[in-house]
Amino acid sequence: MDQTVGEVTRLVERWSSGDPTALDRLIELAYDDLCEIASRRLNGWRENPTLQTTVLVHELYMRLAGVREAEWGGRSQFFAFCSKAMRRILLDFARRRGTAKRGGDRVQVPLEDADASVAAEAAELVALDEALEMLATRNERMAQIVECRFFGGLSVPETAVAVGVSNRTVEREWARARAFLQYALSEDGAADPEGSTGGAA
Repeated sequence: MDQTVGEVTRLVERWSSGDPTALDRLIELAYDDLCEIASRRLNGWRENPTLQTTVLVHELYMRLAGVREAEWGGRSQFFAFCSKAMRRILLDFARRRGTAKRGGDRVQVPLEDADASVAAEAAELVALDEALEMLATRNERMAQIVECRFFGGLSVPETAVAVGVSNRTVEREWARARAFLQYALSEDGAADPEGSTGGAA
């Protein structure tokens, strides 16, 4: 397992340095991890039950193949990027299907656990994305932590490496980010909860 993790890190570094031949081997070694991330994205999304994990990973591969410049410091940053790319793929799909609800309807999304599945319809996915974008405008680092923890399934130490902060900072800002998103997705979430996204500590 450690050998595979080390090889993934080396391949990420090679690809970041401009070696296009590293991508296929990287996807091969990281395939199971990418499928786990894709499964979290798709779990419970009844809007399109035929959209499979393997299809989402394939779409990710196509997007990665089009990346010309990347600056990933290692495995954790690579998986954080892949998680965000999968979110964009599903959002594009949802918007093409025209399923996004407009108006004042807001949805509750469970955010209690770091390994919680994204059990949401397309409209919920869009609502959560909008809330996350709102968070990013107030505190970009908190939004990155949400990407890593909630969507990417990264551990606290892995998230700390990906974002470049301490474990303690991840734990503190993860809690504050959850509070912000839960409020933003509530009926009263038109404004930022006071003190929920203060400056970086």
